[in-house]
Amino acid sequence: MVVIANRRSVMTLFSDPVDKWSHRTRLVLAEKGINIDYVDVVDGVFTEDLIDLNPYNTVPTLVDRELVLYDSRVIIEYLDERFPHPPLMPVDPVTRAQFRLGLYRIEKDWYSLAEDIATSTDRRAINRNRKALRDSIVSSTEIFTAKKFFLSDDFSLVDCSIAPILWRLPVLDIELPEEAQPILQYMDEVFARPSFQASLTEPELEMRQ
Repeated sequence: MVVIANRRSVMTLFSDPVDKWSHRTRLVLAEKGINIDYVDVVDGVFTEDLIDLNPYNTVPTLVDRELVLYDSRVIIEYLDERFPHPPLMPVDPVTRAQFRLGLYRIEKDWYSLAEDIATSTDRRAINRNRKALRDSIVSSTEIFTAKKFFLSDDFSLVDCSIAPILWRLPVLDIELPEEAQPILQYMDEVFARPSFQASLTEPELEMRQ
């Protein structure tokens, strides 16, 4: 979609169609049914608008009138507070802190490993990181059995962050074992959500075709 420069009547998201950080942001937007314009940033080619708006030239970048945000965690938490229905974070401060810790661990462990697998040229490092990511996901199986979603009976920002990684397992060449059946069931349920389907770009759809 094309966005006219300086038009700020609706929000704009600069998003990479295959980037996992952009994907989780698009999933939050879809979950909340937010009207927004998307600008695709492909192969690191940044528009002049984005270069002017974001000193780090990164995606996703959100523009909401005069406000510009360019960290995906900041963006998704802002969206949850700006558009409170449906809520994607708990109100209770203790539970909210636990969810934020969950987000931190997913970003630190899963997102960083997925990034290393995708960008490394060292075959041994790729295999090592692939095994580490697979083992980390499988070690979480018991958590997926406790609640309908991750840590909660309600869909949350944590799920919005987990789902893009699980969706990318085929392109990361990771196959979950039979003992991870609760995670596989979770994947089926989350991937079938209308919001998740709406969040997918064409290149992301091709990841599982």
